[in-house]
Amino acid sequence: MSQKGPNVERSILVFSVWAVLGFFGLGCFLEGLARDLFLLSALGVGVIIAAFVAHIVINGIFATGFTPGEAALGIGAYGLLGLVFIVGAIGGEMTMADYYSGLLLFGLLAAGFLAYLLTRHGMRTAFSQFHIKPAGVQEARK
Repeated sequence: MSQKGPNVERSILVFSVWAVLGFFGLGCFLEGLARDLFLLSALGVGVIIAAFVAHIVINGIFATGFTPGEAALGIGAYGLLGLVFIVGAIGGEMTMADYYSGLLLFGLLAAGFLAYLLTRHGMRTAFSQFHIKPAGVQEARK
């Protein structure tokens, strides 16, 4: 690891934000699920969203985007949590408070991700972040 200067500072700030806000939000969310309290789970979701916004602000300050590792971790965690939520819903073990808490979490994270794409890349180029054209098509247009 040969990071120097602002990249180290950015990494420390991102780690600190997720260590404090991310784990506190996760703790509130899980405690709300365990005690069947929607408001406590919603507080946890709000703190997790605050960590996501703080991460975006840090990226803005350092004029960077998400690193490939951060993007992979975020998408992987979202997918894994989604799978756990679906299995729990199919199993019939979820209360309505758990169900609403999960929907709130996934809905707000998806909306936040789309808002980030639209504000960072604009409406037209947000789609091109995912749409990869074959090399022959790109060369033919030049």
